[in-house]
Amino acid sequence: MKFIITGFIFSVITVFPSLSVSAETEEGKELSGQVQRVWEDGFQLVSNNRSVIVDSYDLCGDNTVFHIKENDQLTITGEFDDGEFDAFLITNHDGTQICQ
Repeated sequence: MKFIITGFIFSVITVFPSLSVSAETEEGKELSGQVQRVWEDGFQLVSNNRSVIVDSYDLCGDNTVFHIKENDQLTITGEFDDGEFDAFLITNHDGTQICQ
């Protein structure tokens, strides 16, 4: 599974230089968008018509699929690191924190 995810990450990495970030906070950058795919420790978010791989392991461990579903509208605060967006905070459309 990690090999497939790694290959996918490299295939979308060229998107990141032109990524438009919706806001910047003291804690990091903030992205908002719709979830397209979910796996055990991360998910793919479409933000401003760009695809972003979000690493949610620090918040959800290997249980992301139990907290986040395809088509969820989320806001993620975090930072880009090694071709992924590392999540520090994930909230849904009504402001409720996910994977506290």
